[in-house]
Order: sequence, then structure tokens, then C-alpha cells
Amino acid sequence: MTTALITGATAGIGAAFARRLAAQGHNLVLVARDTARLREQATELHDRHGIEAEVLSADLSTDGGIEAVEKRLADVRHPVDLLVNNAGFGNKGRFLEVSMADELTMLKVHCEAVLRLTSAAVAGMRERGRGGVVNVASVAAFVPRGTYGASKSWVVQFTQGAARDLAGSGVRLMALCPGFVRTEFHERAGMGTDNIPGWMWLDADKLVAAALTDLGRGKTVSIPDPRYKALMGLVKVAPRGLLGGVTSRTGRKYGPQ
Repeated sequence: MTTALITGATAGIGAAFARRLAAQGHNLVLVARDTARLREQATELHDRHGIEAEVLSADLSTDGGIEAVEKRLADVRHPVDLLVNNAGFGNKGRFLEVSMADELTMLKVHCEAVLRLTSAAVAGMRERGRGGVVNVASVAAFVPRGTYGASKSWVVQFTQGAARDLAGSGVRLMALCPGFVRTEFHERAGMGTDNIPGWMWLDADKLVAAALTDLGRGKTVSIPDPRYKALMGLVKVAPRGLLGGVTSRTGRKYGPQ
């Protein structure tokens, strides 16, 4: 039986990945900061699907938290076959309205943790000749919108480059780029969502199902919804200044989680 490790597993897209993979018979390593919530989730998934669900409490904004997950990914006795780097957050406010400490924490979680955990997982996967990594980015990666968008753009570029370097190894890497998803993300960041049209909201479970299909097809970038595929097609031809205005009206955070 294969094992999947999911960061940011207790809510939103991460929880949807956990539900889907458990239903498919994968054992899980669930990573988040809230130990009590992790244990409750692990028990529920074990009881419902008969899989083993391991709990790993870790704060990926700290070196100690990243190191704990790196150590688990490097465990050759209990290998991880699929890594889902989903942990992330948004900051409320424009550039210079957000503290430098919060901006740097975002880069730690969105970029450094993704780099280090992907590297830790892929080393063993390449030796075994199989495995997969899903790095959750956002459609914000394709529009000019602050540190969040820049960090997610890095995730996309990093994932595509690593996938190219690992071609033929049996290891698949994919950047997942959703739009707005109905999760706890915006509430946690203190962001209002009243100005976001209803048609722009995605269902986390459907999104994950489409993402796993794309991973199986060997895609390196997944925009798992026709509406957002069409929007991103327009982004390619729209003036950059216009895009900045649009994303300002929809809030600093233009994307998922």
C-alpha cells in the first residue's frame, strides 16, 4: 500500500486531498500545526477507510518544523510515494501594509519549505524509480499581485524546472494552480469575500479529483477548471496594468487554499 504525505492537511485543499487519497486506499502522513485536529482527522479517515493515518505536528514557518518533515520524508523504512505541499496562507493588506516579518514568513512557508520538502522526498523517489509531488500554487502565480503571487509563481517555475530535470526517472512533479476555493483560507487571513462573484468559487473535492487525474496524465502544471483555464488564457494577452487593477478589486489574495 502506498503512502502520501500532505502538509496543511486539516482544512481546505489539504483535507480534500486526504479524503480522496484515503478513499483510494493510500496510507497517510498528515502534517499541520494543530495536533488535536490532526488526531481527530486521522481517526476519522482510519475508521472510514481502513487506512493508516500518521500524525506529524509541524510548523513549516520554522526550521524545526521543516526539519521534522524532511526527516519523515527521508525515512527509507517507511517511504512516502506521494508528497502534497499544500501548506500556505495569505496576508491582508497591500505592499508596505504587511509587516516584513509576515512577508518573510510567507516566503519561508511557500518557497523554502516547498524546496526543502520536495528535495527530501524526490531523493528517495528517484532511487526507487517512482513517486509524485504536487506543489499547490495558485492562479495568482500568473498575475502581478504582491508577495503571495510572486511566491506562487516561484512554486510553478521551480516545479516545472525540477520536473524537466527528473524526466525519465519515474518521478512526476506538478504545480497545482486553483482559483478561489471554498475553504477557511480567507477567514483565517481576515479577508472579505463578498466582492468575489459566485461563479469564481471552486469545490475542493472536485478540484482534487481533477488534479490527481492531471498528475496521472503527466502534466507539470494543472489549472483544474475550465473557467480558470479560460481566464488564464485571457491573462496571457491582457495588459499587465489591467491585471493589476482587477486583482486589486478582488483583494490581495487571488487564489486558493
